Amino acid sequence: MVGSDILLASASPRRRRLIGWLGLDARSTATDTHEDLTRDLAPGALATALAADKAVVARSAGAVGTILAFDTIVVHDGSVLGKPSDKADARRMLEGLSGGVHQVVTGVAVLGPTMQRPRTLPVITQVRMRELDAAAISDWLSSGEALGCAGAYNIEHHLASVDDDECFQNVAGLPLCHVYRELASGSAGPVPAGLTRPVAACDAALGRTCLLGPRVCDGSLASEG
Repeated sequence: MVGSDILLASASPRRRRLIGWLGLDARSTATDTHEDLTRDLAPGALATALAADKAVVARSAGAVGTILAFDTIVVHDGSVLGKPSDKADARRMLEGLSGGVHQVVTGVAVLGPTMQRPRTLPVITQVRMRELDAAAISDWLSSGEALGCAGAYNIEHHLASVDDDECFQNVAGLPLCHVYRELASGSAGPVPAGLTRPVAACDAALGRTCLLGPRVCDGSLASEG
């Protein structure tokens, strides 16, 4: 397998950028699926089901090679938040999240070329949202990015933070070390040429030392952080 045999079933610019940190020259494509957040599923199962839907749709559209698909949701006080429907919805989400702790759940789906159904896993991250006053919320909404983000925010814009034993990039929508572990295991097919541990690149970009990533990459962590 070569890098071009990896398809990222996402049009997200962040995900396209992050996948390169794995040493993969992946192709990318948007997938048109209905994200039904009302399914009677626990958050982890919901996120993985949505990601699996994207992988299956990409395969049915003729995609070949190994397909990587993701879906990210926010869970706050037992409620599931997806992308806001409009600015008023985004403001409501941000006001609810302000100053508190919530969970970001990214469903990962890996569909190898000979697999009938994708392998899936949820990755859960505890996130602290900073206090957001009305002016800060208005400034963020004016950027135009909120409507494309689960929970109406992008962690890369410093609206929220995670501890060093949590996965920052999971909140950005692509848990790099977990994906590395899946691909390096060979469970979805031959290990992609050029596959690279992403820990050093992630640490350098964020200016921190991640405590979770090395354990995930080495397979010493049985469950997601």
